[in-house]
Amino acid sequence: MGVAAGEVVSLVGGGGKSSLLFALGDLHGSGTVLTATTRMGADQAGEAHLLVGPETADLARALEGPEPVLVWDRVDGPKAIGVDPSVPASWLAHADRVIVEADGARGHPAKAPAPHEPVIADDTSTVVAVMGADALDRVIEDQCHRPLRVAALVGCSPYERLTPERAARLLLDSNGSRRGVNRGVRFTVAITKVSEDNRALVDRVVAELDRADPSVGIVLVADHHTRPDPSER
Repeated sequence: MGVAAGEVVSLVGGGGKSSLLFALGDLHGSGTVLTATTRMGADQAGEAHLLVGPETADLARALEGPEPVLVWDRVDGPKAIGVDPSVPASWLAHADRVIVEADGARGHPAKAPAPHEPVIADDTSTVVAVMGADALDRVIEDQCHRPLRVAALVGCSPYERLTPERAARLLLDSNGSRRGVNRGVRFTVAITKVSEDNRALVDRVVAELDRADPSVGIVLVADHHTRPDPSER
């Protein structure tokens, strides 16, 4: 999944946003800013060039290097605090692209947002809704962040399973993963942790997404412990 020059991309949902953030940083390398508008683990800097509360000149200088630049506002103990959503677009004066982790899921592969979520960056051109394939056909209460909200959105009990059809509904609902996505903003679904074991379930989600809204981009990201390659549709 490439990110074009001049784009601000916001990642929302559950299941692997941080991993996708850094994978996109590795893919694009120099000239790419990675950041968050929420909290991240302070140990999640990866291979990126980390800046905390940088001045504009510091950021511009770091962007001349070969690696992506990760920017946090500050660090508070084990947590890194993200930037205000108005800030990322301003970096395009020096950066080729900005990729933003704009939501939290407390490690769960799927979620429904609270009223204050997600924190999509201003001037975002693409929103990527992330869901882990390990949520599929599993009990909502066990696998989803804010399970009561998930259950209400998909029309079942939190003790029932997140079927592929329910997962697609959660991803496309304006109170689900599509919450806060403005008209004209491109919307893409990324299903992570795809493996041979769950591929049949993933294919059912893809079929339901295609049926319900063919305009939605779909990216499948392989579980790094398995052999299938990522694919984009």
